[in-house]
Amino acid sequence: MIPHERSLVEKLKDQPFALIGVNSDRDKSYYAQQQQEMGVSWRSFWCGDKGTGGPIPTKWGVTGWPTIYILDHKGVIRFKNLRNEKMEEAVEKLLEEMKNGD
Repeated sequence: MIPHERSLVEKLKDQPFALIGVNSDRDKSYYAQQQQEMGVSWRSFWCGDKGTGGPIPTKWGVTGWPTIYILDHKGVIRFKNLRNEKMEEAVEKLLEEMKNGD
């Protein structure tokens, strides 16, 4: 998914859009290496050495990876687990709603 996420970040760089990642690799140095090698330019948080049992996935109730939440400008989860084009369509819908004051 990272190549699509990278293109979405580039496409929406001048829009009120942020992509935030959470990585469950237990080895922080591996995580940092992969982040650099794959060109992750957006904020990405490390779950800690408990991996999928760390505080972020536990608080958000994440039981499978990847889990995708798409939030609107008010912080409300509007979509969950959309991928690729459907994810992009949902983000564009929310940007349009925001633009129109909905």
